[in-house]
Amino acid sequence: MFRKVLWGFIMVIFVVQILAIGLNEIVPGEYYNLTDYERLTGKKITKFNEAPMLKEMVEKGLLPSVEERLPKNPVVVVPYESVGKYGGIWNRAWYGLSDEWNAGRICYEFMVISDKAGKELLPDILESLQVSEDGREYVMKIREGLKWSDGEPVTTEDVKFWYYDVLLNKELTPSVPAVFQPGGEIFNLEIVDDYTFKVIFKEPYPLFSLALAGDGGRAGLEFVVPSHYIKKFHPKYIGLEKANEIAKNNGYDIWYRFVKDKCLQSNSWLVNPDLPVLFPWKLSKDSSERALILERNPFYFKIDPEGNQLPYIDRIVFHYVENQQMLLMKAISGEIDMQGRHLTVADYSILASNREKGGYRIILARQAVGSVDTLMINQNYTDDPVIGEILRDARFRQALSLAVNREEIWQLVYQGLGEPRQASFVKGVKYYDPEWEKAFAEYNPDRANKLLDEMGLKWDPSHSYRLRPDGKKLEIVIEYTTPTQTREKTMEMLKSYLEKVGISVVLKPIDRSLYVTRLEAGQLQIGVWEFDRNVDPVGDPAHILGSQWAPLTWQWYNTGKKTGMPPEEGTDLWKLFEIWDQLVKEVDSEKRDELMKEVINLHKKNIWMVGFVGALPQPIVVKNSMKNVPQGLLWDFPLIRSPKNLRPEQFYFEE
Repeated sequence: MFRKVLWGFIMVIFVVQILAIGLNEIVPGEYYNLTDYERLTGKKITKFNEAPMLKEMVEKGLLPSVEERLPKNPVVVVPYESVGKYGGIWNRAWYGLSDEWNAGRICYEFMVISDKAGKELLPDILESLQVSEDGREYVMKIREGLKWSDGEPVTTEDVKFWYYDVLLNKELTPSVPAVFQPGGEIFNLEIVDDYTFKVIFKEPYPLFSLALAGDGGRAGLEFVVPSHYIKKFHPKYIGLEKANEIAKNNGYDIWYRFVKDKCLQSNSWLVNPDLPVLFPWKLSKDSSERALILERNPFYFKIDPEGNQLPYIDRIVFHYVENQQMLLMKAISGEIDMQGRHLTVADYSILASNREKGGYRIILARQAVGSVDTLMINQNYTDDPVIGEILRDARFRQALSLAVNREEIWQLVYQGLGEPRQASFVKGVKYYDPEWEKAFAEYNPDRANKLLDEMGLKWDPSHSYRLRPDGKKLEIVIEYTTPTQTREKTMEMLKSYLEKVGISVVLKPIDRSLYVTRLEAGQLQIGVWEFDRNVDPVGDPAHILGSQWAPLTWQWYNTGKKTGMPPEEGTDLWKLFEIWDQLVKEVDSEKRDELMKEVINLHKKNIWMVGFVGALPQPIVVKNSMKNVPQGLLWDFPLIRSPKNLRPEQFYFEE
């Protein structure tokens, strides 16, 4: 009935695997259960070591021994370069609490975790996972002996508490996330023993393993929460009167708002130093408004191949800066030890010219962004019915794409960095398609003009601009947010290209919040956004299903087809969602991949998104003394959560 996921070299039989290969060899930068590592290498790890600061605490009787702090089967992290040294402070810069993912992408742990390329799921909090053949039942085993950062054991009591007292509590969870109720019905939980539990869905849900890896932007706050701590504030365990009293003493009007903010939000661990976590670093009480300080977690469950408990680095300090210019100045002056967040290719020249003075090197990751400035052509636009029909004509979208000189944008705006390409998946990800990358991406204004002529969009008598079918001037409004220097220059060049084929363009930069409001109301004609998140479009399909280019249809799909705008039956947009309905329930990974190819073929034909330049390098500043920081990996958010895929816990300072 079940196919067992024995993390490591027999992952090949995982029914919901991401890539049909297993970890049958030791790969730098990847995670292994200790038992798997020993089997693959023939090397036994019998002695464990710890940071000097922790050893001192053990000697003073303030901490149990490292053997007692680690689980029975810890995770082995294979270093990128070499076994490291303990100590040091890692300096970074951030914009404050609104920049919470600056810390989250370094520290979060999940039930399972992606490999560095987003192609395989690896063990993390879970030691093992079993998935039924029909994709309905998941049996999960927590590592025996795993402990919270305060030393309390992690058990299925934490899972039971989360399910009954958080997820099913209407005050703490007024709306259950769709990921936990496919088909509209919440899964059933069955506790097997202290470390094993079963999740049972009514319908096949083969993609649930991706949710366990935190895909789609979740922060790893599901299933395992520190119940022993949260129970101190929960009315079920202390009574409603006392729970509200504690909340009011802490400045809250009611208990559940206090519990949410201090225990259950993605940033709770950054405001509450008492909240137990499973991360390599935890919040220090030395933090202030000017600097967020994280300190090593003495109960962290990962080790290196020599039995050294990770992380190597003692502390991470996030220095507050008000804007990107201040952050850049800190970088070039050598005040940042390692950081890619908030740095862009536009900063590369100034970073490169100051690296010797700043004592750092620049390594380049590969952004999993198929196109930076991407035209999202609204298929739901109805405010002007004539324009709406034009936007829904594939020939118009194809003509837009053919009218653009990508090579010129690439050279003049991006100085030859990245690649001129269509909005499509980048090389190195699972669903890369070279045909999509080139679809209608050549500079061919003659072909663009022929397509527009076929549509009946005639030129005016002076041959200055084209006319709509109703005789009015054809004018398209392109709205965008985040008007960076590169985006502004790209938009101006785009306007010039389109007007050469008779399409008049109004460029309209607007505030991000207004952009989102107009997008979600279906009021944009053409918007501009990144086609990012290329690593795992199956687990995070927002871009390919139209969140930016068919927002009302995306809303329709996300609300169980209850609100929003359904696609017109028989159209390619309708076919797209028909295929997707099959894909999300398909247990066989090969059949699922074939369905994904059908989705890509629809995109190649329809060009709902028009891209120009993508696959840009992500510059990362790294002090010369910091080691084990790899070059050339993919850089993306969901699933691999860069820089988590660089494995920060194994970074170390040589000095």
